[in-house]
Amino acid sequence: MNHLQNLKVLSFPMNNLTGSIPATIFNISSLLNISLSNNNLSGSLPMDMCYANPKLKELNLSSNHLSGKIPTGLGQCIKLQVISLAYNDFTGSIPSGIGNLVELQRLSLRNNSFTDLGNLRKLEVLNLGYNQLTDEHLASEVGNLPIALESFSASACQFRGTIPTGIGNLTNLIALDLGANDLTGSIPTTLGRLQKLQWFCFGDLPALQELFLDSNVLAFNIPTSLWSLRDLLVLNLSSNFLTGNLPPEVGNMKSITTLDLSKNLVSGYIPRRMGEQQNLAKLSLSQNRLQGPIPVEFGDLVSLESLDLSQNNLSGTIPKSLEALIYLKYLNVSFNKLQGEIPNGGPFVNFTAESFMFNEALCGAPHFQVMACDKNNRTQSWKTKSFILKYILLPVGSTVTLVVFIVLWIRRRDNMEIPTPIDSWLPGTHEKISHQQLLYATNDFGEDNLIGKGSQGMVYKGVLSNGLTVAIKVFNLEFQGALRSFDSECEVMQGIRHRNLVRIITCCSNLDFKALPCGALRLEASNVLLDDDMVAHVADFGIAKILTETESMQQTKTLGTIGYMAPEHGSDGIVSTKSDVYSYGILLMEVFARKKPMDEMFTGDLTLKTWVESLSNSVIQVVDANLLRREDEDLATKLSCLSSIMALALACTSDSPEERIDMKDAVVELKKSRIKLLM
Repeated sequence: MNHLQNLKVLSFPMNNLTGSIPATIFNISSLLNISLSNNNLSGSLPMDMCYANPKLKELNLSSNHLSGKIPTGLGQCIKLQVISLAYNDFTGSIPSGIGNLVELQRLSLRNNSFTDLGNLRKLEVLNLGYNQLTDEHLASEVGNLPIALESFSASACQFRGTIPTGIGNLTNLIALDLGANDLTGSIPTTLGRLQKLQWFCFGDLPALQELFLDSNVLAFNIPTSLWSLRDLLVLNLSSNFLTGNLPPEVGNMKSITTLDLSKNLVSGYIPRRMGEQQNLAKLSLSQNRLQGPIPVEFGDLVSLESLDLSQNNLSGTIPKSLEALIYLKYLNVSFNKLQGEIPNGGPFVNFTAESFMFNEALCGAPHFQVMACDKNNRTQSWKTKSFILKYILLPVGSTVTLVVFIVLWIRRRDNMEIPTPIDSWLPGTHEKISHQQLLYATNDFGEDNLIGKGSQGMVYKGVLSNGLTVAIKVFNLEFQGALRSFDSECEVMQGIRHRNLVRIITCCSNLDFKALPCGALRLEASNVLLDDDMVAHVADFGIAKILTETESMQQTKTLGTIGYMAPEHGSDGIVSTKSDVYSYGILLMEVFARKKPMDEMFTGDLTLKTWVESLSNSVIQVVDANLLRREDEDLATKLSCLSSIMALALACTSDSPEERIDMKDAVVELKKSRIKLLM
């Protein structure tokens, strides 16, 4: 062939050529293009392969069995624009002479055994994937790559350490692949400089369409800027050590077709807004630490073909809305804590038991190999779903603590048989206020000053002559037990000082308290008042104030407030400290659902308590919508916190007093919720 001195193109790709490449081929000075790819050629290349051929522009020897080192003579082919030696068995370093090829635009050395990048300064495309490069080369050499580089692939090159910040110098990069290495640490912020990048990176990179960082050792919270990539089509961050929660902003990626976050340490709830990704065909969140329910909104993923949520801590039921996913061919929710009936329509008719195995209490059709469903069984368990406002949770916790204080105090006192004069209950420093002054302060106890009304009396707001605003409790003396209740309240107020207890001012056949301007939430909500700083204060102590030190239960004809009254109080007249626990549970439901027990919606057998119980698997339908917004930060934490509060409310309102939670345990649960919210 060395006699073909006018030959310009030698092309024999995709044949079954064997043996070595004759050295004489490289002596044909007229050759511009050599393409011998996809054959079974072996052996090494001659060291002087370019000395006689300075015009060669393209050399493609990829997908053969060539071995040895790249000849240093390759640097003499000064007109080379494309070199492809990928998928061979070359070893050693990349010759530094290649860096002198000023016209070289594409260099593909993928799937060899090179150990050094060499000096490459003029490239536009560099593919080094599946070589044996080391971490120091990535860190030290990447920053020295040519500014003109548009595509750089170094996947599976055994890189270790962090992604070098020098990546940000390659400002013309369109594609970057560092997948399947052992990279650690965080993704450098310098990647934000790569404004032309379309394949690999994220941040303020609006043109990015694909990002692959799978199978590394990346350990950090997934950056929130990632979810702003509205044009991203493919995101693969699988097989790393990524942590943190999935925020609602993940729903911003409306163009995404493939999302793989499997085999990481992602925790928290699956955002409901993921249901907005209607182009999503493949979703894998398997082998993470996700919890909570599978969003009902997944039924809106109309393009979904594959869904893998296996090996997490997901709970609740499998949404029936998934039956609408007509393209869904693969589903795996195994190894979770799911319960309830497996849907049996739509794509579920083609799924097998493998999709659902090792869950908590699934039931359904026989071919799923789970127990049959009991249609009459009503699950009473409460699952974590919502949140509580910080400035309310702390006062509520303090309120519970206050009730415990009162119960302990009353139990230390002897039952007083002879009433003590009112003045003895009050420290000498308290000013005496006449009845006439109270009439003036309350506009003759006018209707406009009435701020609370109960079975034992009424509470009025008044302004004293010194400008102090007070709340005045007036007992109904026609009510049996009113005087004893008055005595008990005075005794308690004398002995207890607490920032969450309404401070007594004085008395005049009634009780005067410091008024709290934010009104009432009765232990009914109207007896829990908020001051200007939104701190809760208890103005009435429920059952605790009528019990002596040795009593934990008593029979009484005293009527409780309808809606807050424990069942045993109404049926047998039996009251105990557990009756206050019941009232407190109703109080929690009222505060966070923003519905009074006597709301007009509660008729017949439907009460505030039974309504909350009926929605125990959908707490988001119970809580006041003003407490929660989808765009809130840490939504999962807030959902979890409110769920624990509502679960506590149900524990407080068991029909049997013996089954109700103790107040001291309720305090512990509230403190846990507070810590969870503030972390």
